[in-house]
Amino acid sequence: MTVLDRLGVREAAVAAPASSERDTQEPWFVRHQRRSLAVALGLFAAVTLLRFLSGADLTTGTTMLYVLPVSLLALSHGTAAGVAAGAAASAAVAVWSGVAQVDIGLVGWATRALPLVLAGYLLGDASDRLRRAAEQRLEHEAAALRHRQAVEVNDLLVQGMAVSKWSFEAGRTEAGLRALEETIETGQQLVSRLIKDADAGGRVMD
Repeated sequence: MTVLDRLGVREAAVAAPASSERDTQEPWFVRHQRRSLAVALGLFAAVTLLRFLSGADLTTGTTMLYVLPVSLLALSHGTAAGVAAGAAASAAVAVWSGVAQVDIGLVGWATRALPLVLAGYLLGDASDRLRRAAEQRLEHEAAALRHRQAVEVNDLLVQGMAVSKWSFEAGRTEAGLRALEETIETGQQLVSRLIKDADAGGRVMD
């Protein structure tokens, strides 16, 4: 019977947790940023086409549909992308007003451009904050796991050495040597596994 068996310690107790936890919890537009970018560009094109097809009518509210691609880019790519998307939507409105020869006016610009840029900023900032919070939570969980693993390894080695000491003191030299060899071997296995799991976790994070 090995030291692990006597102490009731399972090898799985020091195994690394699943590294894809964050990926499975994130929405599709965060996990697939290229796809979300393509969808946002498609929405931009569709809204712009609809805006031009609507003619010079300012009462249709078509411009506010730009909030869809702006929000998508802000949530998937962060603050900078959200603000840039809002500015791009405002530029598209400016192009339409120039082509259609529509005088939107100062109030019209304020009620169209400002909400788009502001939505891009606020949603992007919220997305960035949530992403940083999730990363910090995973880092804290990883640190807690490493602490538990270190405690388990320490307890295992200390108890194994204690068994060896008691065997030697009782004059059971062979049993003491066997327990010492098992403790050393088990410690090497656990440390090797921890190093392997740490390397695997680093590659996943990269």
